[in-house]
Amino acid sequence: MNPEFWQEKWQKREIAFHQAAANPLLISWFNQLALAPGATVFLPLCGKSLDIHWLLEQGYSVVGAELSEMAVQELFAELGLTPGVSSTGNLLHYRAEQLQVFVGDIFQLSQNTLGPVAAIYDRAALVALPDAMRQHYARHLISISQAAPQLVICFEYDQTQLPGPPFSVDSAEMHKLYSKVYSLNCLEKLDVPGGLKRKCQATEIGWLLRPIESDQN
Repeated sequence: MNPEFWQEKWQKREIAFHQAAANPLLISWFNQLALAPGATVFLPLCGKSLDIHWLLEQGYSVVGAELSEMAVQELFAELGLTPGVSSTGNLLHYRAEQLQVFVGDIFQLSQNTLGPVAAIYDRAALVALPDAMRQHYARHLISISQAAPQLVICFEYDQTQLPGPPFSVDSAEMHKLYSKVYSLNCLEKLDVPGGLKRKCQATEIGWLLRPIESDQN
């Protein structure tokens, strides 16, 4: 899947993945990450998600990565924030108060550029990527975050009924991608109301990923 695919989605306003409220699994389970007040949370492929609004309201700092500059501009506008904009390598850096977003290819984002983060919240990133890219993405995320704990939200459904994105990422794949570094805990499964894209039955699943070393301490 190339960058032009997502740029075109935003330009044509084909953004059904943009939810009208903060995700219920985020609200129910984010406290399981046990973060300190004001901690920094990284959101890969964040769009203009209302989950960011919720996290900021809880007092956290948010760092996002997003391909579409249009989405990032709309995010700051909807929050009533006027960002400073600078360049860092091949990325643009939007920043205001407790929110910063790197615009461009997430695979160009390095650990040094990202800076320290306390946790990752992945709602629409892993499932947005085709199978061939997901392993590369998981490795990259682990590397740039120094294996920060994660709250990951996935979909499971019959992939033959819908080509994706979002793609189906089942338990076996989650363990294949992350079990060498993290212990995985399935938190909750919710039926998607009306089915995914109103076309097929699907389940939304929340996963808590904790670094294995920290679990053993």
